[in-house]
Amino acid sequence: MRLLLCLLPVSVLAQSGSNTSTKTPSDPKFRIEVVDNQISIGYGLAIGDVDGDRQPDILMADQKEFVWYKNPGKQSPGQANGAKPAPDAPSRWTRHVLARNLTPQDNVCIAARDLDGDGRVEIAVGAGWNPAETADSTKSGAVFYLVRPQDPTQLWEAVRLPHEVTTHRMRWARTGRNNYQLIVVPLHGLGNKNGEGRGVRIWGYEFPKNPRGRWKQHLVDSTMHLTHNFEIWEDGNTTSLMIGGKEGGKRVAWQNGAWQSMPGTSTSNLPQAGSTTGPMAAGIGEIRRLDGGKAIATIQPMHGHQLVIETGTFTAAQSRPNAPVQTPNALSRELSQGHALVCADWLGLGRDQIAVGWRNPNAEGKVGVRLFRPEADGNWTPLPLDDSVRMACEDLFTADLDNDGDLDLIASGRATLNLLIYWNERIP
Repeated sequence: MRLLLCLLPVSVLAQSGSNTSTKTPSDPKFRIEVVDNQISIGYGLAIGDVDGDRQPDILMADQKEFVWYKNPGKQSPGQANGAKPAPDAPSRWTRHVLARNLTPQDNVCIAARDLDGDGRVEIAVGAGWNPAETADSTKSGAVFYLVRPQDPTQLWEAVRLPHEVTTHRMRWARTGRNNYQLIVVPLHGLGNKNGEGRGVRIWGYEFPKNPRGRWKQHLVDSTMHLTHNFEIWEDGNTTSLMIGGKEGGKRVAWQNGAWQSMPGTSTSNLPQAGSTTGPMAAGIGEIRRLDGGKAIATIQPMHGHQLVIETGTFTAAQSRPNAPVQTPNALSRELSQGHALVCADWLGLGRDQIAVGWRNPNAEGKVGVRLFRPEADGNWTPLPLDDSVRMACEDLFTADLDNDGDLDLIASGRATLNLLIYWNERIP
């Protein structure tokens, strides 16, 4: 089944400014904490336990440094009744540098996951960010594995791995009971100009027993262009990737020791009526799965203005031959440089909501993060979180940082130069 995408009328949405003062149980209740208001860019985020204290820490790829912020754990003295700190309170999160100045160019991405079961994350990073250079891999792109020191607050050893030009996104994927691969997605293929030419070569680096030794590489895909981001799905024993790029969304799965294309569960581009021209005028920039595979959420086009959902079957299950063709629905056309997307159940509804972030002022002069809540009639309602601190959102992550049973949001702001936590206060 090929999912054909055509433009549908936009669902009637409640505007965020039209909400009344009456709160319903499913209204978001978030409160901001400023973790850092002096970052350089905040290209990418990851969450994981760095120091083994069973608390999720925040990791970030900043312009020249890869850093982590230690989770302070339980409330600090003076925080009565477990209240979260005010936005202007001094940060309780201690900043530590993992590595700095690995390449002359900027850093760009970071991946963290516990691969060996010791309760502490393994970390890989991407640098050499130079998207204009697609011909010379010595001037564009870099991939490193960071070897943990005895004291994780000290600098980590950077082990350089082979790389393609324009390294852009990375994540760890499980490919077996005790096997993992670092999936690295560049933005461009070798020698590309204006998003045309050779396809992007996406690699999976098999995590070895000796990280300083050779890493076996598996070709994930080499058919797409302008591959801006991707999602990993681990459904039982099957691991899949959905990659968003110029051509739309493509699914590949790890089967029989190799990455294989999975036809019938891909997504295509929503027609861009009235959008800008050029290589980024079409395609998918961000891509995430909703409700275990009942739908896909995307930002379109790359760095785009539209939040789009498409229903279908996006799981490890095989497509049904006579399944109905699905079409997309644009939930919002009010983004400007949409660059961050997360799907999860923050409100306790039993189904996913969508959090979307954009980094340039929109028509109303606003930047920020919005939550979209599904309604019983099939429409989606956009809801503000907490706009008391500006957030020009570059990346967005979700995790239960305080182990209270609900998910929080973590955002890095490019133009606003800040790292924020949106504490979810749904559970008192």
